[in-house]
Amino acid sequence: MDITLQSHLTLYPLSIREDKKHYIVEEPVSGDFFEMPAVSVDAIHLINRGEPLDNIERELQATYPDEDVALIPFVEQLVDLGLVKEVDGETVPLTKQEPLPSGFTWLAASVGRFFFNRFTMKLYIVIVLVNLWLMFMNPQLVPAYQDLFLFDAMTLNMLLYMGISLLLVLMHEFAHILAVRSYDLPATLDVGRRLFLVVFETDLTCAWKLAPQQRNRLYLAGICFEQVMVLIALVIQLAVSGSTLVSGIFALVVLDIFIKTIYQCCFYMKTDLYYLFENMTGSYNLMENSQQYLRKWIPFMKQDSTTEAFAGEATTIRLYALFYSIGLLLTFGVFLFYFIPQAVYAYAETLPELLDPVGNPLFWDAAVFVGQTVLLGGLYIYAWRKPRAS
Repeated sequence: MDITLQSHLTLYPLSIREDKKHYIVEEPVSGDFFEMPAVSVDAIHLINRGEPLDNIERELQATYPDEDVALIPFVEQLVDLGLVKEVDGETVPLTKQEPLPSGFTWLAASVGRFFFNRFTMKLYIVIVLVNLWLMFMNPQLVPAYQDLFLFDAMTLNMLLYMGISLLLVLMHEFAHILAVRSYDLPATLDVGRRLFLVVFETDLTCAWKLAPQQRNRLYLAGICFEQVMVLIALVIQLAVSGSTLVSGIFALVVLDIFIKTIYQCCFYMKTDLYYLFENMTGSYNLMENSQQYLRKWIPFMKQDSTTEAFAGEATTIRLYALFYSIGLLLTFGVFLFYFIPQAVYAYAETLPELLDPVGNPLFWDAAVFVGQTVLLGGLYIYAWRKPRAS
């Protein structure tokens, strides 16, 4: 269909809320959210008044003399985003997707508010400071790569680590769910990946329904619960003197959370702290915009023509690009000081056992350990190939 400056549009019902710098536009039928500047929001209001596009363009050019106002490209974008219902009385062909079914609504909002409110958010900050103080005063509590190897049998070590890691991941995601429910919003859980790790992910799209300051609670919830677990683990290690199974298990808990916390600081991935930084600065699509900025020095980075920085975001983008680079160094440090030594030790201990007789328990220990490696590799390939929502 042809769109001209004499066209009249009918938009789907939209919910518009002012954000830190711009506006968040929600299309309630599909549940999609879009960030738009004031000139775009004013254009939407004028369209909803039934004004023809030429009148709207002239009015916006007078109101925003410093803006490059062009209504036809803007309307074409609205059509591509699925926000236009009719053009000159002709229905725009589009199948609107219904929003995902609500989840965890059986969990009372009061339960979420018990764990996440103004008082507890301050308490979680205190817990982080206490954890740092305990490690500073007791250097033996600082996690080391050897904490992974609690048993002689590598299979037991891996099963224990996988079990602990899974429980901690579920706890992390359940914290996000509680934070979402504290605002009486639905939550959904999915499977994804972070670098080479297979993870569960809580869909926090509903955060766009909240004010910017309220969203911080949703992004920090998982880290808050992890820090409570770290405090418990550190106290138990101090209470249980000597090298025991109990202290070893809780040392493994601290190691797992320590590594995951480092990954949270790897801003080249969209971690909880990445979304927190995005939310606090009010500059969204930071990763995509910073990657375009970094292409000046890293030409093999993929060009992304679907994103464009808003005016005034250049300083924030450059700052994030610095964090992006630091995240790469942090990942290298984790590999150098934790994963590579762990892998070298584990495979050096187990692979020779494959040469033992089949009746030897050591052979089966090595076989199961290799099988675990294959299983994790398969899960990673699945998560990598799985289409991700944009």
